Amino acid sequence: MNHLLGKIKGDRIIWAVVLLLTLLSFLAVYSSTGTLAYKYHGGNTEYYMLKHVIILIFGLLLMYLAHLPKYTYYSRVFQVALYLAIALLILTYFIGLDINRATRLIRLPFNLTFQTSDIAKITLIIYLARVLTKKQDQIKDFRSAFVPIMLPVLIITGLILPANFSTAAMLFVISMVLIFIGRVRIRYIMGMIGIGIAILAIVILILHNMPEGKQWRYVTWKNRIENFMNGESKDNYQVEQSKIAIATGGIVGKMPGNSTQRNFLPHPYSDFIFAIIVEEYGLIGGVVVVLLYLVLLFRAVNIVTRAPGTFGSFLTIGVAFSLVFQAMINMGVAVNLLPVTGQTLPLVSMGGTSIWFTSLAIGIILSVSKELDKRDCEQVNEAIEIANA
Repeated sequence: MNHLLGKIKGDRIIWAVVLLLTLLSFLAVYSSTGTLAYKYHGGNTEYYMLKHVIILIFGLLLMYLAHLPKYTYYSRVFQVALYLAIALLILTYFIGLDINRATRLIRLPFNLTFQTSDIAKITLIIYLARVLTKKQDQIKDFRSAFVPIMLPVLIITGLILPANFSTAAMLFVISMVLIFIGRVRIRYIMGMIGIGIAILAIVILILHNMPEGKQWRYVTWKNRIENFMNGESKDNYQVEQSKIAIATGGIVGKMPGNSTQRNFLPHPYSDFIFAIIVEEYGLIGGVVVVLLYLVLLFRAVNIVTRAPGTFGSFLTIGVAFSLVFQAMINMGVAVNLLPVTGQTLPLVSMGGTSIWFTSLAIGIILSVSKELDKRDCEQVNEAIEIANA
């Protein structure tokens, strides 16, 4: 055990945040899967508990393995992975599972499913970090820098869009933020946003005029946005149940395992897990969750300020911002600040590929942190040697 702990490097505060979120995930998922267990497994609540524990342990192992290599190795690996991600997104439309009028999953052996947009998200962010680093000398040029940067963004978000509007929109925003940080001309970014809006309008127009039953998720998007804008209780069942959970949680909550809204909320273990956390742990628990994600972002920014190279900086801020942004969207939906999106709470909500790719992303951040700690240690040792000379 001591030998293993000795090999764990990187930002210790990020490791602490991860362990706290993992513990919270175990408690919240176990509490919120009771109805699911009675529906599909005869009341065997241990089934989902054990399944989730295995997923969490594998996620932590993946995070540990991801933090071991030097972060620069990910630059070349994910350059190749970009083409794999595009191929998988296209393949999903042909062999993917059709769930709730959306084809976004591919079935794997042992009855496992794989959401292809998860690999696309992290792949695109790392690809952008690589290209922005390599193109810094020509970053203001449209043809040699902006086109190679934006083309993959349009392709990947365009492939995700028909089946998963919220993920496509979120990934597009994250890409724009990273490109802005990368010093691309503002007029190019504004033009790209205009193109993105135009593509979205064309997709909506096409889906709107397609025969009923072939409109993908268009009807769901439309209903969710209209229900959110109207604010009618009868049309916002999920959000109303979420608000009840939050309101009845009070300051300290009902204590672990005592949620009542888990029996009424659709997907209390994933999309609305934050509502269950607030119901059981109160306002204090909700604030702690928000602070944990903000601490993760703060530590990432701290890593960026210390990173000597641009790739490490772009990589860290891009990955960290994507995780925290997704968390804020999930929590915003739970408190009715945003329309229902279906985004999970990173590292907390139940789900295999979501947790695993989140773990991979945090492992990459820790890899950058580890190299910085190593560099700082070498500089201190060198200074000591000079002082003793």
